[in-house]
Amino acid sequence: MNGVTGRMGYRQHLTRSILEIREQGGVMLPDGRRLQVEPVLVGRDERRLREIARRHMVRRWSTDLTEVLKDPSVDVYFDAQVTTARPAALRAAIAAGKHVFVEKPVAPTLDEAVELAALARDSGLVAGVVHDKLYLPGLLKLRRLIDEGFFGRVLSLRGEFGYWVFEGDVQVPQRPSWNYRSQDGGGVTVDMYCHWSYVLENLLGPVRAVTARTATHIPVRWDEQGREYQATADDAVYGIFEIDGGVIAQINSSWAVRVHRDELVEFQVDGTHGSAVAGLRGCVAQHRSHTPRPVWNPDLPVTEPFRDQWLDVPANAEQDNGFKVQWEEFLRDVAAGRPHRHDLLSAARGVQLAELALRSSDEGRRMQVPEVTL
Repeated sequence: MNGVTGRMGYRQHLTRSILEIREQGGVMLPDGRRLQVEPVLVGRDERRLREIARRHMVRRWSTDLTEVLKDPSVDVYFDAQVTTARPAALRAAIAAGKHVFVEKPVAPTLDEAVELAALARDSGLVAGVVHDKLYLPGLLKLRRLIDEGFFGRVLSLRGEFGYWVFEGDVQVPQRPSWNYRSQDGGGVTVDMYCHWSYVLENLLGPVRAVTARTATHIPVRWDEQGREYQATADDAVYGIFEIDGGVIAQINSSWAVRVHRDELVEFQVDGTHGSAVAGLRGCVAQHRSHTPRPVWNPDLPVTEPFRDQWLDVPANAEQDNGFKVQWEEFLRDVAAGRPHRHDLLSAARGVQLAELALRSSDEGRRMQVPEVTL
């Protein structure tokens, strides 16, 4: 596990996924056997690796990735490093015959992402990319409504994502400074469009065109040492996505917005027969038979209790941590020797969408999204 000293690698992948799987006795396989896991921590910071290993009783850790990849007892390589370091490590892991599971974006450029997808395909190894949003309770409820035909013909999706990331001069920022430097792979477009690609694709269908406008609303920030620096990457992007069947999606993504909604991300899907609003956990819906008939009258105060007119969509089952659930799915695929459904080609489509969105903003035009092939 490379990159576990970072926030996502440590919290979501090590402690809430792999260590919990280890604690529960492994992953249950279809034949009743259990596949147990034992992490090997890899990174550059020897002090932090040693402390994490001691805290969680992890027996093995190393600052030498090359030596770890030579170890025949290591079956899977996981990467949660910064994006710029990822392609070289993935090439080495595939060459060493390791199955690979990787965070997003898989690479800084589409060409590198496609190259990695081709290497993984030709190797015969199991390769997967983290698509965590699809495993969230709110999105699972939304997926169920779609599968049940609740919406009728889907018309549109509107998404709002983001929160205020402090500049760092007075309060400590919630994101690392490299996120705001394009030369280091930063920017909210690069960070989030790899998510929006698979969310839209898996809910509604493939994205065929994108129109986007990026912005750097906060041009000056302060880094981890309290030093002032110029932000060279975008901290907000406003996008329109065209999807098969005439569906139009619009998603605003911003690290410079204050939250006035129930969750940090919300998606509203509208269809001819009904609508639903889903966040990370919750989901509410309104069928056409229960849709009120509001009338616009700016001379009178609002009397409609609009939020009260929606019904909660029940989970009907207990949902485990989404990262852990996908880890278990991936490990079952490794045990069975079958492809993981979220492969590196889907990761490449996420990189492609981010690249085209940045070009759309730079050139001021709508961009077609061609099919990515190997």
